[in-house]
Amino acid sequence: MKIVILMEDTCGNPLCECEHGLSVYVETKKHKILMDTGAGEKTLMNAKQLGVDLTQVDTVVLSHGHYDHSGGMLAFGGINRDAVIYMQQTALGDYYHGERYIGVDKRIAQLPNVRMLNGDFRIDEEISVFTGIAGRRFWPESNLSLSVQTEGRRVQDEFCHEQCLVVQEERNLLLSGCAHNGILNILDRYKEMYGDGLDAVISGFHMMKKTDYSERETDIICRTAGELKKEKAVFYTGHCTGQKAVELMQPVLGERMVPIHCGMEWML
Repeated sequence: MKIVILMEDTCGNPLCECEHGLSVYVETKKHKILMDTGAGEKTLMNAKQLGVDLTQVDTVVLSHGHYDHSGGMLAFGGINRDAVIYMQQTALGDYYHGERYIGVDKRIAQLPNVRMLNGDFRIDEEISVFTGIAGRRFWPESNLSLSVQTEGRRVQDEFCHEQCLVVQEERNLLLSGCAHNGILNILDRYKEMYGDGLDAVISGFHMMKKTDYSERETDIICRTAGELKKEKAVFYTGHCTGQKAVELMQPVLGERMVPIHCGMEWML
Protein backbone atom coordinates (compact mmCIF):
# COMPACT_ATOMS: atom_id res chain seq x y z
CA MET A 1 0.00 0.00 0.00
CA LYS A 2 1.48 3.30 -1.12
CA ILE A 3 0.68 6.53 0.76
CA VAL A 4 1.49 10.09 -0.34
CA ILE A 5 0.66 13.26 1.59
CA LEU A 6 -0.44 15.67 -1.15
CA MET A 7 -1.36 18.52 1.19
CA GLU A 8 -0.63 19.35 4.81
CA ASP A 9 0.08 22.51 6.80
CA THR A 10 3.84 21.99 6.75
CA CYS A 11 6.18 21.22 3.87
CA GLY A 12 8.48 18.19 3.78
CA ASN A 13 9.44 18.35 0.11
CA PRO A 14 10.87 21.36 -1.77
CA LEU A 15 8.75 20.42 -4.79
CA CYS A 16 5.55 21.09 -2.85
CA GLU A 17 3.61 24.10 -1.63
CA CYS A 18 1.82 23.77 1.70
CA GLU A 19 -1.27 25.44 3.13
CA HIS A 20 -3.77 24.82 5.90
CA GLY A 21 -5.50 21.72 4.61
CA LEU A 22 -5.19 17.99 4.15
CA SER A 23 -5.14 15.57 1.23
CA VAL A 24 -3.90 11.97 1.28
CA TYR A 25 -3.39 9.66 -1.71
CA VAL A 26 -3.56 5.89 -1.11
CA GLU A 27 -2.74 3.34 -3.79
CA THR A 28 -3.61 -0.33 -3.36
CA LYS A 29 -3.60 -3.27 -5.77
CA LYS A 30 -7.20 -2.50 -6.74
CA HIS A 31 -7.68 1.20 -6.11
CA LYS A 32 -6.23 4.68 -6.37
CA ILE A 33 -7.89 6.63 -3.57
CA LEU A 34 -7.94 10.29 -2.58
CA MET A 35 -9.08 11.32 0.87
CA ASP A 36 -9.82 15.06 0.89
CA THR A 37 -8.48 17.61 -1.56
CA GLY A 38 -6.94 20.30 0.65
CA ALA A 39 -8.05 23.94 0.57
CA GLY A 40 -7.51 24.61 -3.13
CA GLU A 41 -5.75 23.85 -6.40
CA LYS A 42 -2.30 23.62 -4.78
CA THR A 43 -3.18 20.01 -4.00
CA LEU A 44 -3.40 19.25 -7.73
CA MET A 45 -0.12 21.07 -8.36
CA ASN A 46 1.60 19.04 -5.65
CA ALA A 47 0.26 15.79 -7.06
CA LYS A 48 1.77 16.63 -10.44
CA GLN A 49 5.12 17.48 -8.87
CA LEU A 50 5.10 14.23 -6.90
CA GLY A 51 4.21 12.06 -9.91
CA VAL A 52 0.69 11.21 -8.71
CA ASP A 53 -1.70 11.05 -11.67
CA LEU A 54 -5.03 12.24 -10.28
CA THR A 55 -6.79 11.37 -13.55
CA GLN A 56 -6.34 7.72 -12.55
CA VAL A 57 -7.99 8.09 -9.12
CA ASP A 58 -11.14 5.96 -8.92
CA THR A 59 -12.38 6.78 -5.41
CA VAL A 60 -12.53 10.06 -3.48
CA VAL A 61 -13.70 10.36 0.13
CA LEU A 62 -14.50 13.71 1.74
CA SER A 63 -13.83 13.34 5.46
CA HIS A 64 -16.15 16.19 6.55
CA GLY A 65 -17.78 19.40 5.42
CA HIS A 66 -14.98 21.96 5.89
CA TYR A 67 -13.28 24.03 3.18
CA ASP A 68 -9.73 23.02 4.07
CA HIS A 69 -10.55 19.42 3.10
CA SER A 70 -12.79 20.12 0.12
CA GLY A 71 -11.37 23.24 -1.55
CA GLY A 72 -9.66 21.34 -4.37
CA MET A 73 -12.71 19.22 -5.18
CA LEU A 74 -14.06 21.34 -8.05
CA ALA A 75 -10.63 21.51 -9.70
CA PHE A 76 -10.29 17.74 -9.28
CA GLY A 77 -13.71 17.28 -10.86
CA GLY A 78 -12.46 19.26 -13.83
CA ILE A 79 -9.73 16.70 -14.61
CA ASN A 80 -11.41 13.50 -13.42
CA ARG A 81 -15.10 12.79 -14.10
CA ASP A 82 -14.88 9.05 -13.51
CA ALA A 83 -13.85 8.83 -9.86
CA VAL A 84 -16.77 8.38 -7.49
CA ILE A 85 -16.79 11.07 -4.78
CA TYR A 86 -18.30 9.86 -1.50
CA MET A 87 -19.53 12.44 1.00
CA GLN A 88 -22.12 12.50 3.73
CA GLN A 89 -25.32 14.41 2.95
CA THR A 90 -24.74 16.47 6.08
CA ALA A 91 -21.37 17.68 4.73
CA LEU A 92 -23.33 20.30 2.77
CA GLY A 93 -24.38 22.09 5.97
CA ASP A 94 -23.53 25.71 6.79
CA TYR A 95 -20.54 25.38 9.13
CA TYR A 96 -18.80 28.22 10.95
CA HIS A 97 -15.68 28.89 13.03
CA GLY A 98 -16.82 31.81 15.12
CA GLU A 99 -18.34 34.16 12.53
CA ARG A 100 -16.31 32.79 9.61
CA TYR A 101 -17.97 30.41 7.16
CA ILE A 102 -15.85 27.26 6.77
CA GLY A 103 -18.24 24.97 4.90
CA VAL A 104 -17.79 23.40 1.49
CA ASP A 105 -18.53 25.05 -1.84
CA LYS A 106 -22.10 23.91 -2.53
CA ARG A 107 -21.27 23.48 -6.23
CA ILE A 108 -19.47 20.25 -5.28
CA ALA A 109 -22.87 18.58 -4.95
CA GLN A 110 -23.49 19.29 -8.65
CA LEU A 111 -20.49 17.26 -9.83
CA PRO A 112 -21.85 14.31 -11.84
CA ASN A 113 -19.78 11.73 -9.98
CA VAL A 114 -20.78 12.68 -6.41
CA ARG A 115 -22.53 10.03 -4.33
CA MET A 116 -24.25 11.31 -1.20
CA LEU A 117 -24.24 8.95 1.78
CA ASN A 118 -26.33 8.77 4.91
CA GLY A 119 -24.20 6.82 7.35
CA ASP A 120 -21.85 3.84 7.03
CA PHE A 121 -21.11 2.47 3.57
CA ARG A 122 -19.00 -0.38 2.22
CA ILE A 123 -17.63 0.44 -1.23
CA ASP A 124 -16.16 -3.02 -1.78
CA GLU A 125 -14.23 -5.68 0.13
CA GLU A 126 -11.20 -3.36 0.34
CA ILE A 127 -12.56 0.09 1.18
CA SER A 128 -15.41 1.40 3.34
CA VAL A 129 -16.44 4.46 5.34
CA PHE A 130 -18.06 4.74 8.74
CA THR A 131 -19.82 7.39 10.80
CA GLY A 132 -21.96 7.08 13.93
CA ILE A 133 -19.22 8.06 16.37
CA ALA A 134 -21.22 8.62 19.54
CA GLY A 135 -18.52 8.53 22.25
CA ARG A 136 -17.29 11.71 23.93
CA ARG A 137 -14.10 10.43 25.57
CA PHE A 138 -11.59 13.33 25.56
CA TRP A 139 -13.71 15.20 22.99
CA PRO A 140 -11.54 18.07 21.62
CA GLU A 141 -12.49 21.29 23.42
CA SER A 142 -11.38 23.28 20.37
CA ASN A 143 -14.66 22.08 18.82
CA LEU A 144 -16.54 24.52 21.04
CA SER A 145 -15.85 27.38 18.62
CA LEU A 146 -17.35 25.42 15.70
CA SER A 147 -21.04 25.67 14.88
CA VAL A 148 -23.62 24.88 12.24
CA GLN A 149 -26.46 27.14 11.14
CA THR A 150 -29.79 25.36 11.14
CA GLU A 151 -33.31 26.77 11.03
CA GLY A 152 -31.92 30.29 11.18
CA ARG A 153 -29.79 29.87 14.29
CA ARG A 154 -26.30 28.70 15.20
CA VAL A 155 -25.88 25.57 17.30
CA GLN A 156 -22.89 23.53 18.38
CA ASP A 157 -21.59 21.31 15.59
CA GLU A 158 -21.92 17.66 16.64
CA PHE A 159 -19.91 16.47 13.57
CA CYS A 160 -22.41 14.01 12.18
CA HIS A 161 -20.90 14.98 8.79
CA GLU A 162 -17.56 13.39 9.71
CA GLN A 163 -16.77 10.04 8.08
CA CYS A 164 -13.68 7.87 8.37
CA LEU A 165 -12.11 5.83 5.59
CA VAL A 166 -10.95 2.26 6.15
CA VAL A 167 -8.62 0.53 3.68
CA GLN A 168 -8.13 -3.21 4.21
CA GLU A 169 -5.44 -4.88 2.14
CA GLU A 170 -2.55 -6.92 3.57
CA ARG A 171 -2.58 -4.28 6.31
CA ASN A 172 -5.40 -2.22 7.78
CA LEU A 173 -5.39 1.58 7.49
CA LEU A 174 -7.75 4.11 9.07
CA LEU A 175 -7.93 7.70 7.80
CA SER A 176 -9.75 10.55 9.53
CA GLY A 177 -9.44 14.15 8.40
CA CYS A 178 -9.52 16.02 11.72
CA ALA A 179 -10.96 13.56 14.26
CA HIS A 180 -13.42 16.20 15.43
CA ASN A 181 -15.28 13.42 17.24
CA GLY A 182 -12.10 12.60 19.16
CA ILE A 183 -9.49 10.10 18.00
CA LEU A 184 -10.23 7.71 20.88
CA ASN A 185 -13.94 7.68 20.08
CA ILE A 186 -13.14 7.03 16.42
CA LEU A 187 -10.95 4.09 17.42
CA ASP A 188 -13.74 2.75 19.63
CA ARG A 189 -16.15 2.91 16.71
CA TYR A 190 -13.62 1.22 14.42
CA LYS A 191 -13.22 -1.69 16.84
CA GLU A 192 -16.99 -1.99 17.16
CA MET A 193 -17.30 -2.40 13.41
CA TYR A 194 -14.06 -4.08 12.32
CA GLY A 195 -12.52 -5.59 15.46
CA ASP A 196 -8.80 -5.35 16.25
CA GLY A 197 -5.89 -5.56 13.83
CA LEU A 198 -5.48 -1.90 12.94
CA ASP A 199 -1.95 -1.24 11.66
CA ALA A 200 -1.88 2.49 10.94
CA VAL A 201 -3.91 5.66 11.44
CA ILE A 202 -3.57 8.88 9.44
CA SER A 203 -5.41 11.72 11.13
CA GLY A 204 -5.32 15.20 12.52
CA PHE A 205 -6.25 15.24 16.22
CA HIS A 206 -7.79 18.74 16.32
CA MET A 207 -5.67 19.86 19.27
CA MET A 208 -4.14 22.94 17.63
CA LYS A 209 -4.41 26.16 19.61
CA LYS A 210 -2.82 29.56 19.01
CA THR A 211 -2.61 30.36 22.73
CA ASP A 212 -1.05 28.26 25.49
CA TYR A 213 -2.88 25.19 26.69
CA SER A 214 -4.65 25.29 30.03
CA GLU A 215 -3.66 22.72 32.64
CA ARG A 216 -6.82 20.79 31.82
CA GLU A 217 -6.07 20.79 28.08
CA THR A 218 -2.50 19.63 28.65
CA ASP A 219 -3.79 16.82 30.85
CA ILE A 220 -6.29 15.71 28.19
CA ILE A 221 -3.60 15.65 25.49
CA CYS A 222 -1.20 13.63 27.65
CA ARG A 223 -3.91 11.21 28.73
CA THR A 224 -4.97 10.78 25.10
CA ALA A 225 -1.38 9.85 24.26
CA GLY A 226 -1.43 7.32 27.08
CA GLU A 227 -4.57 5.70 25.66
CA LEU A 228 -3.12 5.65 22.13
CA LYS A 229 -0.02 3.92 23.47
CA LYS A 230 -2.21 0.93 24.36
CA GLU A 231 -3.04 0.48 20.68
CA LYS A 232 -0.85 -1.49 18.24
CA ALA A 233 -1.18 1.02 15.40
CA VAL A 234 1.30 3.66 14.27
CA PHE A 235 -0.22 7.15 14.28
CA TYR A 236 0.67 9.49 11.43
CA THR A 237 -0.57 12.93 12.44
CA GLY A 238 -0.47 16.56 11.44
CA HIS A 239 -2.70 19.31 10.03
CA CYS A 240 -4.93 20.32 12.98
CA THR A 241 -2.96 18.44 15.66
CA GLY A 242 -0.52 21.30 16.17
CA GLN A 243 3.18 21.25 16.99
CA LYS A 244 2.61 21.87 20.70
CA ALA A 245 0.40 18.80 20.99
CA VAL A 246 2.88 16.67 19.03
CA GLU A 247 5.64 17.74 21.42
CA LEU A 248 3.50 16.67 24.38
CA MET A 249 2.51 13.32 22.87
CA GLN A 250 5.73 12.23 21.18
CA PRO A 251 7.60 11.33 24.41
CA VAL A 252 4.71 9.01 25.32
CA LEU A 253 4.26 7.38 21.91
CA GLY A 254 7.85 7.50 20.66
CA GLU A 255 8.30 6.05 17.17
CA ARG A 256 4.62 5.14 17.02
CA MET A 257 3.76 8.80 16.43
CA VAL A 258 4.99 10.12 13.08
CA PRO A 259 4.42 13.79 12.13
CA ILE A 260 3.32 14.11 8.51
CA HIS A 261 4.36 16.82 6.05
CA CYS A 262 3.42 17.78 2.52
CA GLY A 263 5.24 15.54 0.04
CA MET A 264 5.85 12.61 2.39
CA GLU A 265 5.61 9.17 0.79
CA TRP A 266 5.87 5.70 2.28
CA MET A 267 4.78 2.09 1.89
CA LEU A 268 2.57 0.47 4.50
